Amino acid sequence: MAGSRRAASDEAGTAGCGQAIVWRNVVLMGLLHLGAVYALSLVPRAQLLTLFWAYFCFLMTALGVTAGAHRLWSHRSYKAKLPLRIFLAAANSMAFQNDIYEWSRDHRVHHKYSETDADPHNARRGFFFSHIGWLFVRKHRDVIEKGRKLDFSDLLDDPVVRFQRKYYKSSVVLMCFVIPTFVPWYLWGESLWNAYFLASILRYTISLNVTWLVNSAAHMYGNRPYDKYINPRQNTFVTLGAIGEGFHNYHHTFPFDYSASELGLKFNPTTWFIDFMFWLGLVTDRKQAPKEMIQARKERTGDGSA
Repeated sequence: MAGSRRAASDEAGTAGCGQAIVWRNVVLMGLLHLGAVYALSLVPRAQLLTLFWAYFCFLMTALGVTAGAHRLWSHRSYKAKLPLRIFLAAANSMAFQNDIYEWSRDHRVHHKYSETDADPHNARRGFFFSHIGWLFVRKHRDVIEKGRKLDFSDLLDDPVVRFQRKYYKSSVVLMCFVIPTFVPWYLWGESLWNAYFLASILRYTISLNVTWLVNSAAHMYGNRPYDKYINPRQNTFVTLGAIGEGFHNYHHTFPFDYSASELGLKFNPTTWFIDFMFWLGLVTDRKQAPKEMIQARKERTGDGSA
């Protein structure tokens, strides 16, 4: 899974380890994480409602990435009606991990060229690079050159994607920072200081790192019951944090499956959300890998762990 704010995201650097450092990102990410560490000291002084609100914002943030940018727009694993697409786009702006078009573009390149220099967060370059280091350097030229060969026209055919891309900066200010801070202050009298650092800074930092763990830990640690010849793994810890996105060996084997896991077997809140939206009539055409296909793949290329 790709994602996070980065300056000059389309600029190519020099090849390999000589990629130029983006010092602006290094400084901003450093300050963000320092702010998150400070925010932890505010937890005992905050109202309980504020902590619940911060967690609610975290869940909304996560759905904007998992159900939205990832499963809907990157993989087209189901179809969503306009009200749901608007909600997911707003939640995606709360996530502040690049707009839907950029996020989905990078993620498709990641799947097409996984674990090569054309992969934006190539896990073969180590945990730090695949987790956050890829944001500290300009993209490898292979990411740019090979990414240009893929078709992303379907993304811009969606008016919701176009609208969010056009007004992305203002939507991020509103969804990621203003609303999370304003609600606790206005509705139950939390201090603006606590509300800002807990519901905005701490929540945002945690959500970023949870997403990055899919790129790093879920590509390095865990079993491979579906395809032992690829890097992505099944990682329970990542699944819990990323509300269902840690079944990564399955996902890279069957990327078209809307559940990104075998249905009915594992903890997957994103799938539950999509299923609930289906029940409400806002989701159609959920794609699934047939059980026979899954079993055959396990037997042919799996590591025997499931």
